[in-house]
Amino acid sequence: MSLPHPEPSPAPSGAPDLTDLSERYAQVRAQTEALAAPLSPEDRQVQSMPDASPTKWHQAHTTWFFETFLLRPHLAGYQVFDADFGYLFNSYYEAAGPRHARPERGLLTRPTLARVADYRAHIDDAMATLMATVDTATGRLIAPLIELGLHHEQQHQELLLTDILHAFSCNPVAPAYAPFRPSPTGDAAPAAFLDFPGGIVAIGHAGPGFAFDHEGPRHEVLLRPYRLARRPVTNGEWREFMADGGYRRPELWLSDGWATVQRADWRAPLYWREDGRGWQQMSLAGLVDVDNLAPVAHVSFYEADAFATWAGRRLPTEAEWEAAVAEVPVAGNTVGSGLLRPAPAAGADGLQQIYGDVWEWTQSAYRPYPGYRAPAGAVGEYNGKFMSNQMVLRGGSCATPDGHLRATYRNFFYPHQRWQFSGLRLAEDA
Repeated sequence: MSLPHPEPSPAPSGAPDLTDLSERYAQVRAQTEALAAPLSPEDRQVQSMPDASPTKWHQAHTTWFFETFLLRPHLAGYQVFDADFGYLFNSYYEAAGPRHARPERGLLTRPTLARVADYRAHIDDAMATLMATVDTATGRLIAPLIELGLHHEQQHQELLLTDILHAFSCNPVAPAYAPFRPSPTGDAAPAAFLDFPGGIVAIGHAGPGFAFDHEGPRHEVLLRPYRLARRPVTNGEWREFMADGGYRRPELWLSDGWATVQRADWRAPLYWREDGRGWQQMSLAGLVDVDNLAPVAHVSFYEADAFATWAGRRLPTEAEWEAAVAEVPVAGNTVGSGLLRPAPAAGADGLQQIYGDVWEWTQSAYRPYPGYRAPAGAVGEYNGKFMSNQMVLRGGSCATPDGHLRATYRNFFYPHQRWQFSGLRLAEDA
């Protein structure tokens, strides 16, 4: 995901002031550099598939946002760092002008990594000046746009990790991004189902705090009574599905899913490899043994739906998921844990692993909420134009930045995609 060309509007009541945003800006920008630090210049250049982007591109694109939509219009006397960067580092925003083709980002050996580092430093200095000198009225006008830019950069921090994992998985020596850390002790007890009454419930963001436009408007939905699994599906349960011919039984699959399985020859989740020692999987720590107690990850919507059918259950709707987790604290195995992979459940009562570990596929198509209107101008390209042919995921993953999640957060991917940390939690009618 990347940032649009918004036309800023006044900050809502309670919006962060520029002093708070200045501190947060420095923290978020430093986190991007910290995540990129273990990677060599060669690592940061590679693009392993069209859906992924090089680390260097992520670093430059998130910087391009602040230059294009904050510094150029709002900092008096600002001089563009490099006139070519607007073409090289725009993503998919038609209103922001032409751009380099996404599948060819790995061909951008120039500018060099050092030049991109200079770009980031230049924009950071200019942003510090802007936030320190802008008048009060303009400050309130641009504060929401700065905050959007920071959440946008956090999205790219997660993509940086998932994209480099895919790149390293294509390397025959299976390099590690970070050292292996043992998982905390967990039990992954049987996936008991918890009852929820349904009824008329409100979902969607209504403030306070930040949310992307597609998380609202808040609205009411009618839910029938339902049950939700206490924890996500585990690797061990997925191996049972495989052993029972799950990837060879067309009756379990949606038609498009079965066609995809046949065409791509899927036999296991992405990154799983079987040899004489059993199943291993590629992780950000290199090749590791598949942990039967940890949530399964890197499965597509098609695979998630087939597993649910095999299990005699279904995937939850996004409204069921959000209504169930409304009172669950936003905490879990996100990137700050340092584990960088899903971990076994801790064994506590109630819903577990709601936030972090794996994004959870829902059965809900990514569509606008009732009353949603894409913002006028280029800002409407951020989310609204993608509301077709994609499915909603909820909850975040082990690669999601700390502080980036909330109950209303809607992620979305095409149903065949599985390079993200995507898993599933089962549901059933009560």
